Amino acid sequence: MTDKLLLRALAGETLPIPPIWMMRQAGRYLPEYRATRAEAGDFLSLCYTSDLAAEVTLQPIRRYGFDAAILFADILLIPDALGADLWFVTGEGPRLSTITTEADFAKLKGADDIHDHLAPVYETLRILSRELPAETALIGFAGAPWTVATYMIAGRGTPDQGPAHALKAENRALFETLIDRLTDATIEYLSMQVQAGAETVKLFDSWAGSLKGDEFIRYAVEPAKRIIAELKARHPGLPVIAFPREAGEGYIGFAKTTGADCVAIDNSVSAAWAAANVQVDGCVQGNLDPRHMVTGGDDLVAETRRIVKAFSNGPHIFNLGHGITPDADPANVQMMIDTVREGA
Repeated sequence: MTDKLLLRALAGETLPIPPIWMMRQAGRYLPEYRATRAEAGDFLSLCYTSDLAAEVTLQPIRRYGFDAAILFADILLIPDALGADLWFVTGEGPRLSTITTEADFAKLKGADDIHDHLAPVYETLRILSRELPAETALIGFAGAPWTVATYMIAGRGTPDQGPAHALKAENRALFETLIDRLTDATIEYLSMQVQAGAETVKLFDSWAGSLKGDEFIRYAVEPAKRIIAELKARHPGLPVIAFPREAGEGYIGFAKTTGADCVAIDNSVSAAWAAANVQVDGCVQGNLDPRHMVTGGDDLVAETRRIVKAFSNGPHIFNLGHGITPDADPANVQMMIDTVREGA
């Protein structure tokens, strides 16, 4: 039995106080992160400079003592490693060369050819596995195929993932070939992360909610199922967290169908609903609204207590319903942690 609380929750244990970490816990709301980011020069350089990426991963652990550290990287490093052009525009986000034709796809590398490019990420994990406190779990991650594909097809983030839906309708064969390549690459990438020291991995399907009906099954559930099955075959006992954000009713049964050990939920569903419908199948992670990290106060404390209570009868990892935002107050993060650990 491990003494790492996060791994115990992922194994299905109901703990008196849930382990806690926070999506984007290494980020722009922290002054120490901003200083290291400035030292790196740009975002991609920070991701690919192992010492600096490890440093920003460790910063929130030193400040707050979270129960887990999540590798500092980005979901778009896979398309970068596959040969897509990737750059970041300050204040606007990522830009990529687009994949909209068979000729575009033909320029991509194979799933087995990504590791040299991603070697600095694996080195970051090796550093973290040495430097993290003994009680702190190390989480690796990747973007899920559908979500990564939406960026590769549009060349940027979009409000409705319209370009990806359009390609799916107009050239289903090309779209599915891209999903398959991303699924294979994700397996390879996460497997290497585990070899480098990750103790659990998380699959972020940030735009899963825009897939409806059978397409949710086909492009969110099935790729996750294949990725998880292959990872568990290669790494027996590996726990996997899946986050099909804004899946709504699709959260129900997601763990059983995909083999995920934990389902992370966003804040568009209530903790009480998720306890009744999702936690019955195992560990749930979530789901405080990130706005409370900005506004703080009594509402933060009350909502944190409500979530902890709602999930208290089963395995639970306390987290936000999405990533912390750059305008968050670091003091509010401490207030959230203190509230959870008071045994609320």
